[in-house]
Amino acid sequence: MSTTLAAGALTLCIGLLAACSSSAESTSADRLTQVPRWDENATPASVAKQLYVKIPTEATDRRAAYQHGFQDDGLLLTFVLPTKEVNAFVEQLESEEELRYRAAPRPEVPTPMTPFSHLGLEEPDALPDVREAQVCAPCNGGLNFLRVAVHRLDDNTSRVYLAGSD
Repeated sequence: MSTTLAAGALTLCIGLLAACSSSAESTSADRLTQVPRWDENATPASVAKQLYVKIPTEATDRRAAYQHGFQDDGLLLTFVLPTKEVNAFVEQLESEEELRYRAAPRPEVPTPMTPFSHLGLEEPDALPDVREAQVCAPCNGGLNFLRVAVHRLDDNTSRVYLAGSD
């Protein structure tokens, strides 16, 4: 009887281990399909392509993020340009409106679904001395919207922020 009991206990242990292993694999797979989630393979070049934007060759400190969302995906692209090159870049976006100047941070900064903090940066809405505009909404191609913000870093450089949704 003890042999039968031992065999039963062994079978139960094997069954529990199999269930735990299956559950761990399922959890790993679930993380890849959860939304929202960040695409760790996003690059500035791949995000620029999805935003239909050409990154200027003079751009430095290029950063990008792609977030798979519930209905829409969020796209972030940012880089630093010589300030004298910013207007040429913004003009090639063919924005629906002129850049508006904002001297002070917005009084209340909403938490965006796709935050620039993922890239280690403050939100453009939280910064002073920003020029910004809606580029398009809806846009050509698969984009739902594209916004641009430009923050002057010093006398010579500015950071360009692009946020879009597809």
